[in-house]
Amino acid sequence: MHKKITLSQAKTWSGRFSVPTTELVKTYTASVFFDKKLALFDIQGSLAHAQMLSEIGILSQQDLKAIQSGMTTIKKEIEREEFQWSLDSEDVHLNIERRLTDLIGDAGKRLHTGRSRNDQVATDIKLYLRYQLDTIQLHLIELISACVLLAQQHYDTIMPGFTHLQVAQPITLGHHLHAYCEMFERDLERLEDCRKRLNRLPLGSAALAGTSYPLNRYRVMELLGFDDITRNSLDSVSDRDFAIEFCSCSSLLMIHLSRLSEELILWMSPRFGFIEIGDAFCTGSSIMPQKKNPDVPELARGKSGRVIGHLMGLLTLMKSQPLAYNKDNQEDKEPLFDTVETVAQTLQVFRDMLGDIKVYTDSMRQAAREGYATATDLADYLVKKGVPFRDAHEIVAKAVLHAEKKEVDLDALSLTELKNFSTHIEKDVYQVLTLSGSVNSRDLPGGTAPKQVKKALNQTLTRIKKRLLISQKRLSST
Repeated sequence: MHKKITLSQAKTWSGRFSVPTTELVKTYTASVFFDKKLALFDIQGSLAHAQMLSEIGILSQQDLKAIQSGMTTIKKEIEREEFQWSLDSEDVHLNIERRLTDLIGDAGKRLHTGRSRNDQVATDIKLYLRYQLDTIQLHLIELISACVLLAQQHYDTIMPGFTHLQVAQPITLGHHLHAYCEMFERDLERLEDCRKRLNRLPLGSAALAGTSYPLNRYRVMELLGFDDITRNSLDSVSDRDFAIEFCSCSSLLMIHLSRLSEELILWMSPRFGFIEIGDAFCTGSSIMPQKKNPDVPELARGKSGRVIGHLMGLLTLMKSQPLAYNKDNQEDKEPLFDTVETVAQTLQVFRDMLGDIKVYTDSMRQAAREGYATATDLADYLVKKGVPFRDAHEIVAKAVLHAEKKEVDLDALSLTELKNFSTHIEKDVYQVLTLSGSVNSRDLPGGTAPKQVKKALNQTLTRIKKRLLISQKRLSST
């Protein structure tokens, strides 16, 4: 014979059941110990819902004031870490509702009128993610600013540009770093675009079919700062596109950070010797006293796989779900929360690390001399003298082969030697065979000429300052 559910065991939905949930099932199905991150956003959403219920006459002014007072108490308890979370109450929503009812009585029970946990949790997650997205955008803007600052200091520092990790052409470090600024700006644009689709209110969709109460969804939209309401109740409660899209944007951002990490790791290696990362961002070895390991970029490179994994997990989570809400969706929160925290921490630590990098300019310049980086400049020189490009390519290839045998760079070959490969070569050839001449000749928008790099970095900074004001305004109004 089964035990009947007692009042102390009863859940909000237990009237339908005659057998209590086992302790194992409680633990397996509960989400309170991770979704409590949504607590303050749940309170924010509940207060807006209560305000609207009062305005349409479903809640009395007395009940509204009691709810507002009770939620203020609960918010303080949560912020002081004094709130008692209960496994029996399953999730963040029921924990807060139970505590509210304990504090204010029947008014707390009336709060849930016209809504379901399905549209409630969708709203909470959107409120949480919107705030975190705005915060992450701010961190990303700060990172871009740090990257621009380092690039400005080295707008004319010559280094080798690589393809296939082989020396290709001379560029400047400022130009190289500006490439990452461009990547990060695209990440900013993607996050902003993600925010547009995120910022639609699902509350008012109830469990799946809407509600018979005359709710004013647009009023709640206004109170919570959403741009619009969702347009279909079934989609509203089951949609997690916004979480997937955020994790997709985050994955690409982490890939960009991982690419930068890989270069910093290589550049810090004695085989390159281009940079040194500050001690605060490195660790030593337990056995080799000489070691200085670039742990921060290595961890960022590793954590990119973690974030990409969360994206794959969310895609898989949603791929076979029928409409509308399913319990599977409880599994959306942990990967989303971890993605938010991983991205936010990585951006902050990279911002600080870029401000603590020492650049060995002589090593960079010397490396640019070692791979015949100005060979393309010699070919371009010949083309400008009237030689067809394919012929110029062949001429320069033979000149490089000759220089390799002599173990010298192209600019070390005498004019007589160079003329053996083409009579079009004159004394002015040495202007293009120098590293400075090479980078300065790339004088067009997007090129590596120092004055173009300087201009591009200033334009980046101007755009970023505008974005900074938007982010600060959003966060200050939250």
